[in-house]
Amino acid sequence: MIKKLQQRFIRIALAVLTVAMVTVVGIVNAANWLSVQRELHETLSFLSENSTLSREDMGGRMDGRNRHARSLVSESRWFSAFLDQDGNLRNINLANISDLDERAAQALVTKAVSQSSVRSAYLQDYLYIIRDDPRGGQTLIFLNCETKLSAVRMLAWISGLACLGGILLAWLFVTLASRKAIEPTIRNMEQQKQFITNASHELKTPLTVISANMELEQMEQPDSPWVRSTQRQTSQLRHLVDELVYLSRMEEENAPLVMDTIPAAPLLREVSEPFIAMAEYQGKTMTAESDESLCIRGDRASVQRLLSILLDNAVKYASPEGNIQLRARVEGRYALLTVKNDVPQPLTEEQCRRLFDRFYRVDLSRSKDKQSGSGIGLAIAAAITEKHGGSISAVMEGSRLVLTCKLPKGGNPS
Repeated sequence: MIKKLQQRFIRIALAVLTVAMVTVVGIVNAANWLSVQRELHETLSFLSENSTLSREDMGGRMDGRNRHARSLVSESRWFSAFLDQDGNLRNINLANISDLDERAAQALVTKAVSQSSVRSAYLQDYLYIIRDDPRGGQTLIFLNCETKLSAVRMLAWISGLACLGGILLAWLFVTLASRKAIEPTIRNMEQQKQFITNASHELKTPLTVISANMELEQMEQPDSPWVRSTQRQTSQLRHLVDELVYLSRMEEENAPLVMDTIPAAPLLREVSEPFIAMAEYQGKTMTAESDESLCIRGDRASVQRLLSILLDNAVKYASPEGNIQLRARVEGRYALLTVKNDVPQPLTEEQCRRLFDRFYRVDLSRSKDKQSGSGIGLAIAAAITEKHGGSISAVMEGSRLVLTCKLPKGGNPS
């Protein structure tokens, strides 16, 4: 239970931190990209409007622009191309870019023109724009964006690595500090367990006295319904106390378990035999089957108790004349124990999920036999399963309740 709580704390903390860091990194990169986009489009728009001017003449047109905008234009590397009305390339001006030959420029122009529906877009590391020329034809301006795009990519790469590194570092710190963070909860759980243990010991003495007194009363009044009722309630209370103590011990971090390799088929036959007779007495049927080669790795007494709880629950709450099936089979690295039984009324998904909570009981109106229980049995089953490193679940399949328990599979016993 404590390990599960610790792992849940780590998952929640990391999930929150990951979402926060990814959001921040995403916002920073998106803002940077939008800023670069705006600068590049403004620069390209200015160049396209003044493409016939030299750099010196462009300087006079930039007097009203801020210093940063003037720097962007003056440092830009770009070229222009002119197409006639028939779409034939007439001229390419490479005066403002030194590291691009005419053949490469022609290839860029051809590819841009082939995308006739696009008037402005990125092409490799260039941002281009197509404008209709007053003389007829079209003018294409290509702005080299390699430096800006490299900076954008570098920021994304560095921030992504920083985000990943931060998440890994946070995982390390959270893992180391998680035990400290959940110490108050652990302390409360330990106090609860201690209270249950102490209360159980304190209750056992008066229960023993009451039971002994009732036995004496029964000798004097053998037909008294009050005596029988008190004995029955005392027995139920003693059973509940024992169950609470067992559950408390099973949820301890170092609960004593003697792990062994248990052949499943003989175990199922042994545990199911009294429940088959009980089911027949109530007009119900029960079958138990197992893969003969299947072995379970676990504490024999605990696994026996687990199976007894599941079968007792099935017999109690199965529909009149209903069918109960117990099956053990292999599933990967696990031994899969499945108990199916018909129920008078299907359970909701929420009810199935809560079946393993302490003291939770489904509305008794669902059972015509009005069976009652303490609501602690399936909580013990869940604790045993978890202690063995397995899992347990409940689902509805039509009108049948299916309890599925996964336990570690063992090798062949020696």
